[in-house]
Amino acid sequence: MTIGAAYIPSPLSSSSSAAERQVLFDRIAPVYDSLNDTLTFRQHRVWKRMSVSWSRAKKGDRVLDLCCGSGDLTFLLSERVGSQGETNGVDFSSEQLSIASSRQRSRWRRCYSNIAWSVGDAVDLRFPDEHFDAITVGYGLRNIVDKPKAMEEIFRVLKPGSTVSVLDFNKASNATAFVATFQDWMIDNVVVPAATRYGLKEEYAYLKASIAEFLTGKEQEKLAKEVGFSGVKHYEIAGGLMGNLVAVK
Repeated sequence: MTIGAAYIPSPLSSSSSAAERQVLFDRIAPVYDSLNDTLTFRQHRVWKRMSVSWSRAKKGDRVLDLCCGSGDLTFLLSERVGSQGETNGVDFSSEQLSIASSRQRSRWRRCYSNIAWSVGDAVDLRFPDEHFDAITVGYGLRNIVDKPKAMEEIFRVLKPGSTVSVLDFNKASNATAFVATFQDWMIDNVVVPAATRYGLKEEYAYLKASIAEFLTGKEQEKLAKEVGFSGVKHYEIAGGLMGNLVAVK
């Protein structure tokens, strides 16, 4: 399961600071991609393609992948907008961005020359108003302390009529007992043991608490509408284990 968090000696909670969360992303950066492939049987790549498709990015667009991590969605966006477009990958972890930049060099495609990486804060984006044609956020909203402010910033930098697509773990209010039980079982018996082999037990044990404290699909829809988005819809995917919010400005 694709994971984001932050490192302190005990599992993080909603009261953990942005700085604490930033430390974990730096710490897990070297093994982030390999663990994601292992823990999801590479299915996270399917979900990410779906999320990028929902963003409605097209050739020549200027796009943003916020909380880009090591760049999976960023590369997919780059491929959609082509070399004539502009792709921005923003994250608060310099270690994750270093790996993203390295991946850009090692898997060269002409369109990847349109990618610019930058360290940034999701609640204080250094872009002008109505700047982007599409935005994606993959496994990032859950780990932002001030979610309403982040959504306000996303709304501000999007052009009218443009779309944000937000992929993350699903915490549906109508989730079946089986889905919730299966999520917990996977975290306890697959995710944490695998992470432990890399010396990252505490970091990945945080996942269960972060999902419990995350917004349900309905709550994400409500948040998006409150900051001004329309055409808002949260989709449950992967049997309800994952979710994707789609909102149009």
